[in-house]
Amino acid sequence: MRQILRLRVFSSLLTSTMRSHTYIDSLGSASSIMARVLDGKALAAEVKNELKLEIANWVNLGHRAPSIRCILVGDDPASHTYVNNKIIAARFVGIDAEVIKHDSSITEEQLLREIETLNADSNVDGILVQLPIPETMSERKVCNAVAPEKDVDGFHIVNIGQLCVDMPTMVPATALAVIEMLKRFKIETFGRNAVVVGRSKNVGLPIAMMLHSDKKHDNGLGMDATVTICHRYTPKEKLDNFCQNADIIITATGVPKLIKANMVKPGATIIDVGITKVTDENGKSRLVGDVDYDEVSKVAGALTPVPGGVGPMTVAMLMHNTFQAAKNLRTKSALQ
Repeated sequence: MRQILRLRVFSSLLTSTMRSHTYIDSLGSASSIMARVLDGKALAAEVKNELKLEIANWVNLGHRAPSIRCILVGDDPASHTYVNNKIIAARFVGIDAEVIKHDSSITEEQLLREIETLNADSNVDGILVQLPIPETMSERKVCNAVAPEKDVDGFHIVNIGQLCVDMPTMVPATALAVIEMLKRFKIETFGRNAVVVGRSKNVGLPIAMMLHSDKKHDNGLGMDATVTICHRYTPKEKLDNFCQNADIIITATGVPKLIKANMVKPGATIIDVGITKVTDENGKSRLVGDVDYDEVSKVAGALTPVPGGVGPMTVAMLMHNTFQAAKNLRTKSALQ
């Protein structure tokens, strides 16, 4: 009996690009599916508009606007761009945002003192230290210096630990963006096979934790999937095999075109977190992800573009975390 794979396309307020194509199924029959482009830019706009309304209502109740301080060390062009995007998004939704800039000559001790000052400032809800920081500093020490309740990046060991035991916490923004995209685009995860390619403590690990967690637990972020974590030392043939059996692939390695079409199960959902600047044969620079997009789009059922996928949603989730921090601190203050 010929098996036909059908991917349900859900209607939404977002503009989702559809592309029709065919593939040859395991029994040699041609079947038609629709690949959906998961438009992170459009979804981020929707999320930010929701936050803008929620924050306006919050302020109308007599609360001050949520606030965030972004610490930027050094002159890395990409870091400056990322911070600028965060400031623009913050001001759009009604968050008071400022950048605190330092050149790379600042010492670790000076940076830690500044973070401590911000921790003690009751008018500051969120603190973000843009990574990377100079190699002369300990990234872990700096991240742990931010008070957990103001750690809107979700990098403090307390927040990572609470996430691992399914407690309410600040979730790393990129990981939260991936989970939010799966939810809002109505990608079924219950009992599905998911492969996470990449094991960083800020992205791969928290994504895997939420994907495999029980939805019934306290933080409400569980996705009830069966998860396999792969990384740089996973043998190529094993990586191919794991991915070929996955209903969902989330890749976050920064290795261009790591995920090829022959690694993808027809109809699978692909979330591409990777982003790398490459130069083509004409000398022009462009951003690409971990996925061989043109070829994989002929097989996958749904996938995110790069740019325009997870990146914009990461910024939106950072705004979500900042507002959540403001509400949490307000509640804590009222109880004291």
